Amino acid sequence: MTALLPRVLRALEQFHAARPWDHNAHYHRQILRRLPRRFDSALDVGSGSGELARLLAARAGAVHGIDVDPAIVARARELTDPAAPVTFTVADALSEMPPGPYDVITCVATIHHLPFGDALTRFRQHLAPGGTLVVVGLYRPQSLSDRLIDAVAVPSNVAMALIKNKGRRSPRPTSMTATTRPATMTFADIVRDARHALPGVRLRRRLFWRYTLVWHRS
Repeated sequence: MTALLPRVLRALEQFHAARPWDHNAHYHRQILRRLPRRFDSALDVGSGSGELARLLAARAGAVHGIDVDPAIVARARELTDPAAPVTFTVADALSEMPPGPYDVITCVATIHHLPFGDALTRFRQHLAPGGTLVVVGLYRPQSLSDRLIDAVAVPSNVAMALIKNKGRRSPRPTSMTATTRPATMTFADIVRDARHALPGVRLRRRLFWRYTLVWHRS
């Protein structure tokens, strides 16, 4: 059994390399369900190739996306209709965040690249009264419940790869070309620090090694 496990893991790695799918984009629709139908301004932190920013633009008067990667920002601009109310800027989320305030702030698979508490504080400072912050983040599995969710996620991940790629081999999506790094905080750590920075925040573990954080500023 011990000898079999590495072969299974290699087979899964090869399978997903041939049939990649964007786990972050999978949650875009869930993000939209937590937002008003119309709002004036939005900031997407870690905007990558701009998929979420373009979705937000269908509801917002103006959307601003920021990312530290110049190459992915250039690609986001190429993929975005010039007539869309969306701009993209190369900027650091902590030191160069556009001042706002914003009715909506989103951050997908980016906050684990930043000092967590400092990032939440900056988001809070730039969120308008009545505004909504939605984060989709990654956490490091540790607890038994984390492991159980992981156990469900593995076959679900295979099924989604087959569905989204229609069973065929596919190239890597542009949205998956940005630099990544593994999460270091456990979900318990995230909950503790988030509740300290954002009283009343709601957090929930999700499939595919993600969690959601939603906070409404009063």
